Amino acid sequence: MSKLEEKILHYSQEAKKLGLDLSDTLIAKATESLVPAIYNQDSETVSCSDQSELETIKKNFLQKKLGLENDAEMDHAIQKVCEAMGSSNRHKYRAIFYALLVQEFGKESLYL
Repeated sequence: MSKLEEKILHYSQEAKKLGLDLSDTLIAKATESLVPAIYNQDSETVSCSDQSELETIKKNFLQKKLGLENDAEMDHAIQKVCEAMGSSNRHKYRAIFYALLVQEFGKESLYL
């Protein structure tokens, strides 16, 4: 099994543990789009308490990648995903985080 396949399996298992309704295919596509960031311990996870990181996600992922424009909707979705992944969860994996955002905005067609 390749390192990428191991990461995809790990994220799929983690999503199931958290009770998140995400398809393995969406997790796999989100993971593939994040190579090489998923191999760096710091960039592999999202810190919901770091406002600058959340702004970067909004600007670089939601606006540029998904083509969204409504700031209030994007901010709400980011907070919703932070809550869904759990405030005490120290391992908010970026691939799962992004997959949840894709699902939240119904943009799966960009990945599947």
